[in-house]
Amino acid sequence: MQGHQTCACHKTKQRNEDEVRQLIHRLNRIEGQIRGIRGMVEKNVYCTDILMQVAAANAALNAFTRELLGSHIRTCVVQDIRDGKDEIIDELLNTLQKLMK
Repeated sequence: MQGHQTCACHKTKQRNEDEVRQLIHRLNRIEGQIRGIRGMVEKNVYCTDILMQVAAANAALNAFTRELLGSHIRTCVVQDIRDGKDEIIDELLNTLQKLMK
């Protein structure tokens, strides 16, 4: 068999260029924050200062999660419900439970 195979167990999502750009921009900022935290540890920066940067990185990651989740609900979940694929509701509830741990 030639070509690239896709496993049926993995869903994919087509995103428009603007959405991809915004998500990548957020991830790049988060990646920079994490590198900054590592640098702070390497420079023996005071614990409280590092913890404040960790809190900022967590807040940025939470904002990324909210944006992606909102997009998922507005697009994937709505479309699956319209298509009669009610199992998406259980998938969403399972995802929300994992996010709230």
